[in-house]
Amino acid sequence: MTKMKLQTRQLTFMAMALVLNIVMGNLALLLRLPIYLDTIGTLLAATLFGPVAGIIVGLLSALITGVTADLFSLYYAPVQLCIGGVAGLLLYQKKIGWSLPFKAFLITLPGTIVASFITISLFGGITSSGSSIIVQFLYGFGVNQTLSVFLVQIITDYADKLVSLLLVFTLLKLLNKAPADYKRT
Repeated sequence: MTKMKLQTRQLTFMAMALVLNIVMGNLALLLRLPIYLDTIGTLLAATLFGPVAGIIVGLLSALITGVTADLFSLYYAPVQLCIGGVAGLLLYQKKIGWSLPFKAFLITLPGTIVASFITISLFGGITSSGSSIIVQFLYGFGVNQTLSVFLVQIITDYADKLVSLLLVFTLLKLLNKAPADYKRT
């Protein structure tokens, strides 16, 4: 296959991953789910094409969603960058034998730290996400606002990344392109 065909296929697939982020993120927002589903395409692109592709898909989806549907997405663009980069480093052409839950945690942690900082410093702990309801619930029971945000963020981010990775690897398995270590789990 020529390099031009490969680049065209890669760009086309990245565009589809971008649309997947936007559609699934808006669906989660509309349904007020406590998970986000806005990084499925980022994880898919990072797994197939590496960290740069994951970063590009994540950044573009945050920008497009931010100007079309959810202004908060613009502020969380750095989280997409973290997720795309870390996922690409962990998943692209890697045969690391770590379990899927552990990989999900490693992808989650940097993004959670960045997202928690953004949520507290810019929004006082409340955003458009369905998880803000849980933050308010904890805060109402006397848990410190910063701790409430971090606890909810780590739990919802981890659940989101685990579900998203399961969806990505299931899709790749159906396409017969799953990473070798996923086929064993």
